[in-house]
Amino acid sequence: MQTNRFTNFKTFNSFIGVPEPIDNHIDIGKYPENTLLKSQGIYIDFYRISFKTNYINPDLPDFDPKNPKPITAVFFNSPGKLYEWELTDTFEGYYLQLSKEIIENNRYLFQNFLEYGYHEALYLTKQEEQEIVLLYENLLQKSSDKSTDQNVLLAYVNLIQNLVESFYKRQFATETKKYNYIVSEFQQLLRDYYNGKVEGVPTVHYFAEKMKLTPNYLGDVLKSYTHKSAIETIHEHITSRAKKLLIESNLTNAEIAFELGFDYPNYFAKFFKKQTQLTPKKFRLKQQSL
Repeated sequence: MQTNRFTNFKTFNSFIGVPEPIDNHIDIGKYPENTLLKSQGIYIDFYRISFKTNYINPDLPDFDPKNPKPITAVFFNSPGKLYEWELTDTFEGYYLQLSKEIIENNRYLFQNFLEYGYHEALYLTKQEEQEIVLLYENLLQKSSDKSTDQNVLLAYVNLIQNLVESFYKRQFATETKKYNYIVSEFQQLLRDYYNGKVEGVPTVHYFAEKMKLTPNYLGDVLKSYTHKSAIETIHEHITSRAKKLLIESNLTNAEIAFELGFDYPNYFAKFFKKQTQLTPKKFRLKQQSL
C-alpha cells in the first residue's frame, strides 16, 4: 500500500477538500460537505485537533451497522503517525492545525494530551460540545482578521487544549472499566520486573514502551486512578522491596543496591534516605532494636 506524506497545510487541505490554510503555522476551519470521506494511509508533518459532530465511527467496539449512532468527539493526529480513515457519511465540525515549529517554540503552552491521540479519541457530552464550538468559532473569527496578533491566536489555542485536557480527565474518571486494565498491567509489570533479571532502576518510559503507550498518557491515567504519578509508584515499590531486604536478609547495603538495579551503593543510599528520611543502615538498626 502506497502512502503519502504531507509536509504542509496547503497540500493536505487540498487533498481532503477543505479551504486553503489561513496561516502556515496556525490553520483553523470548518469541514465542508465535500470533505474526503476515505483515504489510505498517509503521514502528516504537523499536528491536528479535529472536532467532529454527527460522526459515524465504524471502528468503535459497540458500533452497530444496522443502527449506527452518530457521536461527537475530538481526534488528534501527530507527526510520524499513520493516518487513515473510511467514513460512510458526511459529518460536521472544525479542524485546528498546528505546525511542528509553533509547538516547539511554544512548548510551555501545550499539554501532554497532544500525545493522547495516539491512543484514543475524546468523546464529548452535550455541554462540552457547546463549550468547544464556542471556542472554535471565536478562534475562527479572530484568525480571519489579518490584524490579529499570533499571540492572541496562541492564547485561544491554549484555551482549547486546556479545556480538552479537563474533558479527558472527566473521561478517565467516568469510564473506569476502560482504564482499570492500564493500572493493573502497569502494577503487574512493575512486580514482574523485580521478579526477573534486574537491569537498572526501571523508568516510566520503560513501562510505557512495554505497554505500547506514551509515557505522559500512562502517567496521566495512573494519576487519575491512584492519585500518584508513575514515578512515585515505581519509587514506592523499590522502597518497599528495599525495606524487605534490609529486614529479612543478610545482604549488605551494596548488595541490596545492586539487587534493586542501582549502579552505585551511594545512589541507593541517597534514594532510600529521600524516601524514608533514614539511611539504609539506620533503618536496619532501628528495625533490629524493635
